[in-house]
Amino acid sequence: MADPDSVRLEKLGTVLLGVRDAVKSLAFYRDVLGLAVQFSSGEFTFLDGGGVTIALRPYLDLKDGSDERRVELVFHVPDIDAAHTALEARGVKFRIAPRIVTGEIYAADFRDPDGHVLSIFGPRAG
Repeated sequence: MADPDSVRLEKLGTVLLGVRDAVKSLAFYRDVLGLAVQFSSGEFTFLDGGGVTIALRPYLDLKDGSDERRVELVFHVPDIDAAHTALEARGVKFRIAPRIVTGEIYAADFRDPDGHVLSIFGPRAG
């Protein structure tokens, strides 16, 4: 495993946008802005944002009045376990430990000091 001090989040790979109306939002991003659809997977639609993927996902209005996952920044990492361990050692409190989200790719998320959701996303190295 990588030295925890050497782990850095260097690649913002995906910006996840929670949307109220998936059909209307897809039409806007695809037809009005001209972004190419990369693929759709269940509730997500992935668009080419020119170096960063834009993922559209219906968001949930929670009972406490907050709106969950309106925007989430997803950092792509080469080793999910190394990144998770290093960030925990630096005081990051993960909401969800690394779990499989697609194929052999794992994700884990946490919040920044202002409550924004951030995620790490990548494979296990070994």
